[in-house]
Amino acid sequence: MSLRNVLVLLYDGVQSLDVTGPVEVFSAVARFPGRPGYEIRTVSPGGAPVRTSSGLTLMPDGELESARPGRGTTLLVPGGRYTADFEPRITDWLRAHGGGARRLVSVCTGGLLLAEAGLLDGRRATTHWYVCEQMARDYPAVAVEPDPIYVRDGPVATSAGVTAGIDLALALVEEDHGRDVALTIARHLVVFLRRPGNQAQFSAQLEAQTARREPLRDVQQFITEHPGGDLSVEALAARARLSPRHFSRAFQAETGATPGRYVERVRVEHARRLLEDSREGVAQISRACGYGTPEALRRAFVKTLGQSPAEYRRRFGA
Repeated sequence: MSLRNVLVLLYDGVQSLDVTGPVEVFSAVARFPGRPGYEIRTVSPGGAPVRTSSGLTLMPDGELESARPGRGTTLLVPGGRYTADFEPRITDWLRAHGGGARRLVSVCTGGLLLAEAGLLDGRRATTHWYVCEQMARDYPAVAVEPDPIYVRDGPVATSAGVTAGIDLALALVEEDHGRDVALTIARHLVVFLRRPGNQAQFSAQLEAQTARREPLRDVQQFITEHPGGDLSVEALAARARLSPRHFSRAFQAETGATPGRYVERVRVEHARRLLEDSREGVAQISRACGYGTPEALRRAFVKTLGQSPAEYRRRFGA
């Protein structure tokens, strides 16, 4: 296998972890005997040092203007502080040369730079949850998917915020060098090679707001601790000492999710963890997560993650 190139675009205000996370993943391949690894090069406008959003200074290898990504290059565009005034030298260069890369990859709000350059037109893409609405509004030619942690559409791959860039880099290494290499790198970095691209950016607990009133907060905690229990609206309402109708309205108003949606997300997450980390059968997991039957669990998985429990375990199981 020939050496692959990774070209990383740097600019003032870039998010340092958007750069260093994927770079750590790609650079780790060279530690494997017999693996040619990647040649990683960083560039910035004018080749000048850049100051990251956290105040760190990064020294690029060269200037953006003379860089030309070729057929063997993965072009990585990290995110950073976003303003409406894009740096023309960056967007003009992306417009002129970005399409020549073998793979075009963005992390976090780096997707906005690709969109501004017209490189996401007619494609599916994602970005940090905070600017998904903005991307959809400002770039109607882009099919924005706000939920996944990363999206692959042909040679273009876009990811959500910060650590999602590591997930995407691991997926690209797996594509180039196989699952064993990617899994070993993930273990060395103390991250999990288990997050599929269509996994939601938030867990159910993070996606939903924490309720203000204590009875509703207690219900949220109870759901998390008892995914296999009776989590019907009637049972949860009784626990909160409210009528079912009042409970449903209050729960959605304070958490942003209906009780049913919240319960389903918690149960799917619990089932996902059991499929990843245990050897229990699908029937046992179905009962432990409150689904009763494997078919009910399968429907929930296909709806939420786009794949069956068996497919998920084959790919992400321990």
